[in-house]
Amino acid sequence: MKLSIVVPVYNMAADGKLRYCLDSLINQTISDYEIIAVDDASTDESPDILREYEQKYPDKLKVIQSAENLRQGGARNKGIEVACGKWLGFIDSDDWAAPDMYEKLIQKAEQTGADVVGCDYSFVSEHSMKVGKVVTTNTAEQTGILDHKKRELLIMNPSSMVIKIYLKTIIDKYHLRFPERTFYEDNCAAPIWLMRFTHFERVEEPLYYYYQHDASTVHEISMEKCKARLDMGKRLIDESKSAGFYDEYRPQLEFAFSKLYYMNTLFTYMLGVKHQKLSFLRRIREGMKQEFPDFQANPYYQEEFDDEQKRMAAIHMKSPLAFFVYFRLLYFYRKIRY
Repeated sequence: MKLSIVVPVYNMAADGKLRYCLDSLINQTISDYEIIAVDDASTDESPDILREYEQKYPDKLKVIQSAENLRQGGARNKGIEVACGKWLGFIDSDDWAAPDMYEKLIQKAEQTGADVVGCDYSFVSEHSMKVGKVVTTNTAEQTGILDHKKRELLIMNPSSMVIKIYLKTIIDKYHLRFPERTFYEDNCAAPIWLMRFTHFERVEEPLYYYYQHDASTVHEISMEKCKARLDMGKRLIDESKSAGFYDEYRPQLEFAFSKLYYMNTLFTYMLGVKHQKLSFLRRIREGMKQEFPDFQANPYYQEEFDDEQKRMAAIHMKSPLAFFVYFRLLYFYRKIRY
C-alpha cells in the first residue's frame, strides 16, 4: 500500500466538520491508500459518522475505537500501530486536504528521493476549497539532503506535522511516536522526528486547509495547556539527550526550549488565563534557570524576539512579582488608551 492517513477524532460531529474532513480524504486523487480514523472516546455523534463512512467506503476507511481519551498524540499512536502504507500522513479531523495533496507530496518524494515531504497551508473559516490566508512553511534552506546546517534550522522551525508525509520504514526503525494525554505534542515530536530523516523536500503550494473556529485549540488558553507547554519543552530536551543529538545542537535546542517552554507560555499565560498565579510565574523562571540559565544570550533568541519581549522577559527572570505588576499595568494602560 502506498499511503496511510491517520485521523484522530474527538467530538467533531458538529457543523459538518468531521464529514468535510473525511470527504476530502475519500476523494483524494492518489490510488492505493487507506484512511485510519481513530475515535478518541468521543461523546458526540462522531463514532456514528465514522461507522457510516466505514460501511460506505470499506476499501478506503478503517475505524479504530479507543476506550479512553488519549488526546491527539495517543490517537495518532494507535493509528501508527496498524498503518500499512509505505508513507504515513496525519490530518486533524476539523481540517481538510486539497484533492491532490497526497498525490503531489508522494510525487515529490519519488522525484527527489526524499523520505519526508511537506507543503504550505492556508487558514480558512468556511468549509470550501477556496484558499485562504496562505502560510509558507519551512524554507529552501531547510530542504534537500539534511546536513548539519539544515538540521539546525529544522530544530528551530520544524513546522506542522500535518502538512507532511513520512517514510514509514524510518518511523518503524526508530519507533517514532507522540506524547500522549497532553496538548502541544507536535511541539516536542516534530523536531525529534525530523532528526531521524535524511532528505526533506516541500511542495510550494497551500494544499492543507487549517480550519479556524471557536472550538479550535489555539483559541482557548487554560492553565492545563500552559502546563502542557512546559512538559513538552522538558520532554523535547530529554528526548534529544536520549537520541544523542543534544550536545551537537545545544544552541538550537536552547532556542527551541526558550520559545516553547518560556516565551510562548509566559505571554499566553498572562493574556489568556484569567486568574494568574505568581507561583506559576516562579515555576517558569525556575525551569529556565535549571535547563538554560544563559538563554538570554542565545543569538537566535536575540534575533527572534523584539526588544519589548526581551525586556519583559528580563524583568521576569529577575523578579516574577515585578513582571506581574509591570505586565498588568502596561496591559491596563494600553486597554484604556486604545
